[in-house]
Amino acid sequence: MPLTKNRPKPMVPVLGRPVIDYVKDAMVSAGLSEIIVTTGYQGEQLVSHVESWNANSRVNQEHTPMGTAGSVKLLSSRLTETFVVGSGDSVASFDIEDLLSSHRESGAKVTMALWEVDDPTEFGIVGLSKVHNGEIDSSICEGYISKFKEKPSSNEAFSNLINAGLYIIEPEVMELVPEGQKYDFSKQLFPDVLERGWPMYAKTVNGIWFDVGNPFELHKAQMALIKKRDGLPFPMPKGEVLPDGSFISESASVSGHISHSVILAGASVNGAAVNSVVMANSRINGVSESSIVGENSIIDSRIQNCVIGDDLHIIIDIENEKR
Repeated sequence: MPLTKNRPKPMVPVLGRPVIDYVKDAMVSAGLSEIIVTTGYQGEQLVSHVESWNANSRVNQEHTPMGTAGSVKLLSSRLTETFVVGSGDSVASFDIEDLLSSHRESGAKVTMALWEVDDPTEFGIVGLSKVHNGEIDSSICEGYISKFKEKPSSNEAFSNLINAGLYIIEPEVMELVPEGQKYDFSKQLFPDVLERGWPMYAKTVNGIWFDVGNPFELHKAQMALIKKRDGLPFPMPKGEVLPDGSFISESASVSGHISHSVILAGASVNGAAVNSVVMANSRINGVSESSIVGENSIIDSRIQNCVIGDDLHIIIDIENEKR
């Protein structure tokens, strides 16, 4: 919030495209034959958007929240061979085909994509072993999963490898998910698989991964995508990349100061945007510093460390606020 007031999180724009499109692109690049999007909150927007994809895809909408694994369980009749599950609310762009190859070679029931972070305390961490049922070896970045820990304290962190929310799963694993119950992959299903002694594999991925649960991650994600634009499989929007890594959309208008910022389609900056994201058709007449400005909003004052939603007019100076 407030960016999700008018849209589900997978539809939050990143470089002018919904977050979910980055995972979709990675799946299409891997040659997956069908993509099914499971959704609940404000799912109507996703139905309309998925219809625009040039891919064999559809939406399965939940009537009650079923959790990450419970929502996939609803599709059990379609999941008769190895399948891939990806989180639609993370900016992810990496090689799923390589993960599929590792999954087959390892003989695992589940293979998980991992991402390396400096501070693992806000995530679910994964401990790896060189062999199935072996001891944790913190020096490796690929191997069999030996242990999970959700949001460890700094003293509990045995790894800085975190669950990146993309899994390759064999159909029999879903038989462990109870029918009609809310059920979670990382908190319930995967610990159960591990306890049963079924082999689970994991591999640290290259590319881009950002959890956009925090709005300020949108700035980091877009700056990283711009920096790595030549090496990642996504369509860069038309516009200009400045020497400092800023991006100005082809249809944006800038007469003011820009520094480490992303100015999207139809937006204008007459004042200043520093370490900020200015979404489509918004206007910065004042100063936006370390802030995210939603669509169709006007900033006539100075904002700092703020998240501004859609269709707002800010005329007073504010700091450290979401509105």
